[in-house]
Amino acid sequence: MNVVSVLDCSKSFGHGPNATLALSGVDMEVVDGELMVLLGPSGCGKSTLLRLVSGLETASSGSLTLLGEPLDGPHPEVGMIFQTYTSFPWLTIEDNVGFGLKLRGVPTQEWKQSATEMLEKVGLKEFKSSYPGQLSGGMQQRVAIARALTMSPKVLLMDEPFGALDALTRVEMQLFLLDICQREKMTIIFVTHDIDEAILLADRITILSPHPGRVFDTVSVEIPHPRRIEDTEEPAFVSLRHRLRSAIFSMKASA
Repeated sequence: MNVVSVLDCSKSFGHGPNATLALSGVDMEVVDGELMVLLGPSGCGKSTLLRLVSGLETASSGSLTLLGEPLDGPHPEVGMIFQTYTSFPWLTIEDNVGFGLKLRGVPTQEWKQSATEMLEKVGLKEFKSSYPGQLSGGMQQRVAIARALTMSPKVLLMDEPFGALDALTRVEMQLFLLDICQREKMTIIFVTHDIDEAILLADRITILSPHPGRVFDTVSVEIPHPRRIEDTEEPAFVSLRHRLRSAIFSMKASA
C-alpha cells in the first residue's frame, strides 16, 4: 500500500521573472513500513519535498496523496523532526514528550503514562524530570523522536535530524533509529546528504538532482536487517557507496 504518493509535483518560490523553481516534475511513492531516504547535494530540493509531504508547503503543480486522500495541509497522521533541537527549554522532558497529547485534551494521567512509556523505549526514562538544556545533543534528538512517536503518526518525516551531532553520536542515533524502525514498523521519509547514512538506514533511496530538484534515480538497498555499523565495510555496502557517489558526481557534472 502506498502511504505517500507524489505525482508530477513542482514547486516555485516567488513570482514572475524572479521566481525560483525548486522542484520540477517529481514523482515518488512510499509504501507502508518503508524507510525512504531523500539523498542529494545542497540545493536539490530535499527539504522542500519533505515540507510538501508534511503539508507545510503547497505544490505549485501536481498532486500529493497521504493514506489515499489528497493532501491539502498539515495532517495529524504526520510527525516531523528537524535538524535543530525543538524542545521547549522551560518544560521538563516528560512535559515535552507529552505536549502534543496534552494539546489534544488527553487527561493528565494518560499523557504522563504515555510519555513515560515512550521515554523508556528511547532510553531516557530516568531523565523525565530533567530539562532540555541538561541533555546532550543526541539525547535531545531522542526526546524529539519520543515526542513524535507519542502521537502515533502513520508517517514520520526527518529533515537531517543527526546533521548537527558529532560523528560518534551520529552513529549511535542511526543505530537507535534502525532499532526503533524495526520495533515500531513505521513509515519514514529521511533527508540526508550523507551517502553512508542513506545506505545504512534506507529500504530505498531517492536521489534528487539540483537546480531544479528532479528525481535522478531510485535505488533499493538489499542489505538485510538488523544492520550494524560493521556493515559499512561489507562488499555490498561498499559497492552501493561507489554507485551512489558516481551517480551524484556525474549528475552534478551534467547539471
